[in-house]
Amino acid sequence: MEQAMSDIRIILETKQLDTCSSGWLEAIEGVSRADVLREIDAVPGKYHIERLIALLSPAADHFLEQMAQVGRQLTIRRFGRTIQLYVPLYVSNYCINSCRYCGYSSSAGGDCTRLTIEEALAEADIIAGEGFRHILIVSGEDPGFVTVDYLAELAAGLRKRFSSISVEIYPLDREQYRRLFEAGIDGVTLYQETYDRSVYARCHPSGPKSDYDRRLETHDLAGSAGMRRMGIGVLLGLGDWRLETLALAEHADYLMKKYWRSQVSFSFPRLRPARGMQAEFGHLVGDRDMVKMMLALRLCFADAGIVLSTRESASLRDNLIRLCVTQISAGSKTSPGGYGGHIQSTRQFEIDDERTAAEVAAMIDAAGFQPVWKDWDKAFSVLP
Repeated sequence: MEQAMSDIRIILETKQLDTCSSGWLEAIEGVSRADVLREIDAVPGKYHIERLIALLSPAADHFLEQMAQVGRQLTIRRFGRTIQLYVPLYVSNYCINSCRYCGYSSSAGGDCTRLTIEEALAEADIIAGEGFRHILIVSGEDPGFVTVDYLAELAAGLRKRFSSISVEIYPLDREQYRRLFEAGIDGVTLYQETYDRSVYARCHPSGPKSDYDRRLETHDLAGSAGMRRMGIGVLLGLGDWRLETLALAEHADYLMKKYWRSQVSFSFPRLRPARGMQAEFGHLVGDRDMVKMMLALRLCFADAGIVLSTRESASLRDNLIRLCVTQISAGSKTSPGGYGGHIQSTRQFEIDDERTAAEVAAMIDAAGFQPVWKDWDKAFSVLP
């Protein structure tokens, strides 16, 4: 029997947000300045798609300063003057997918490395020594090595060093996520990359990741398994950023309503140079449009985390922590073994902000915010 269509698939298909629908672009282009002002003046932090359309429109370009002021006030009111710091721990850059934009692509070649549990914990010791207590385990799609058993064993060691552990790996099923949650992993980050089905198929020609629907429905499995955090995002540059934002917002709205105990966060990764990139991309996003996207989502989602990685420049990150960002990475290495410096292996992408964690923390402090290394205490966990 054919599997029943999930709720999020129905939402996106019904609203034609999984295709490049010209109707949405016409609506965005047709917004007036009065429409934008009405949405800026309304109670901030509440989502409806008409509001987001107005804030993404060309007319909104005239009001970015007002959007920034409202976004800043709303973020401080909900999150305080704090910026959470986290760091990725890459454990494998082997991958069975052939994504056209990624340095880990199976067709890109390069030097591939897998970290044993002992090697990964040695990297974690370096990370913990810098002050981090929130860590993100990252891997290419390497299910033969980065198994649930591997992750559960790694989490057992990391729990002695870190208060919060998240994963950014390949999709799992509900029971696998439940096992990771019971092992001490409380967050899942997974980007749809693009919500446009035709663009998705073109960018993911082979491998398990070519299954659009499986990836789209993964957050449902993570949420129903009890994960406290769910991170979503698109890879900016693959499709039209305005349409991607509408689909991303609908996805977030759905997850927040259904899995209300979990915090949903937005990430804004932009295409970066990577080994073996196989295509030219016609939708690259400039700083101004990315900032508008971030502010528009903040004005629609008061409680969402907004995450900015070291893909972005130091100057842009310095400015955005004053507006709407709640969480940033620092001192990141995007290859397995990178923190110890003894393994030279292929990076997933090239980072831009190469400052140390201490330098980023000092910048946050100088801006009048508090760098937070630890966002909650494991004493609140139900785990033994």
